[in-house]
Amino acid sequence: MAVALLSGGLAAGGLAISMLAAPLFTTLPTGMYIPVHQGLVTRFDPFMPVNLLVCLVCDVALVITAPTAGVRGAAALAAVLLVCAGTVSLTRNVPINRWLATLDPRALPADWERLDPRERWIRWNRVRGGLAVAALVANVGAATALM
Repeated sequence: MAVALLSGGLAAGGLAISMLAAPLFTTLPTGMYIPVHQGLVTRFDPFMPVNLLVCLVCDVALVITAPTAGVRGAAALAAVLLVCAGTVSLTRNVPINRWLATLDPRALPADWERLDPRERWIRWNRVRGGLAVAALVANVGAATALM
């Protein structure tokens, strides 16, 4: 439970930070936005998936071994929410991150205005961040049920 709370808290916190900072991306000129996004992603990407996965493994272990139905239910809910957050990350945010990593801010595609992914990335980032925070709340519920 302690590891689930720690890793889930780190994941939710990291995604919450990016949820709060992401709207600033829309205020940056494109020439600044691309390098800022590229720099932040390389720092968060190795960290966030590991925390989500560790928390998910802990929650699955709790579903199997927890002493009460309340703890098992809360851990199962957290696990489902984490799977959803991971799915959003892999199917929505990661492809955008990978594409942005290939861009040179001095040589953007001619149709950049149409392709600019900022609003889409921010929207999906809010979804996955909300799911990770909800998973943390479910884990806090599981920990409370253990007390």
